[in-house]
Amino acid sequence: MKKMTVYLLALLLAVSSCSLFDNQRTPQGYTRHCVRLLDSQALYADTPEWSARKAEILAAAKGFTTMDEAHAAIQEAATVAGGKHPSLAEPVRDTSTYVEVAPEVSLLENNIVKIVLPAHSGVKVSDSLYIHSVLDFLREHLDAAGVILDLRHNNGGNMYPMIAAVSPLIPDGVILSFKSRQRTMPVTLDYVLRSQGLSPEGSFSDATPVAILTDEWTASSGEATLLCFRGLDNVRSFGVPTAGYASANVPYTLIDGYRLVITTSCDKARTGEVFCDDPIEPDVETGTPLEDALSWIVTSQR
Repeated sequence: MKKMTVYLLALLLAVSSCSLFDNQRTPQGYTRHCVRLLDSQALYADTPEWSARKAEILAAAKGFTTMDEAHAAIQEAATVAGGKHPSLAEPVRDTSTYVEVAPEVSLLENNIVKIVLPAHSGVKVSDSLYIHSVLDFLREHLDAAGVILDLRHNNGGNMYPMIAAVSPLIPDGVILSFKSRQRTMPVTLDYVLRSQGLSPEGSFSDATPVAILTDEWTASSGEATLLCFRGLDNVRSFGVPTAGYASANVPYTLIDGYRLVITTSCDKARTGEVFCDDPIEPDVETGTPLEDALSWIVTSQR
């Protein structure tokens, strides 16, 4: 009898799931499904603003006749429930024109390492190439007098290869946390390395000066990488305030191939500071960040 009950329950759940799945093919069901996802995951889904807008969207959805109407409503809903970072993205049909470059590394005068760490999604540059083009170079120059980490124009992507690439510069332990509505999830350096199939091997002295360059295009995972260095005595940032997308997103692929990207948490630095939609100020705001960073590193070594 117990087996039959379990079987019937499983069958009921399967039928319910199929009904829900089929219902998403209508603008009304599609909208309701996305609203449910936002309700359960989005960062600001516990606010009065979302509660009121959700009721309005669900009421309006009853009159939707096209998926375009549903898409427009969901895009707005995602912003109300998640801030400025979420999106509703169309299916990617062709990646041939997608631009993605590998990091650049070089050794400057005075034995100073310079790293240009660009945005990274893995579409054109593999995670392995991205990581090892920096990691191997750093491990060969652990005696460097200083390091410049250029995060200008790094507008995001996958933060784990970024952090793994510069891991010899970051002390072990909790390097960042994600603060959602329900909980705070710490991220350790060990976890990042293991997620990329790596193990700790060589690190810089905590006295080695590290200068980080930022601009108004430094965003999302670029900002998360920046925050991994927040609060370290040997680190100083130069440039202008970042874009202000220091939050984590979770993508959901919908029935028509669109991706609903939901902002689920804010970034919390080791200092206890929480960042989300506001720009991150540099330690030194300047229009000549590279020159000022070089000067600071040279002066720090005297």
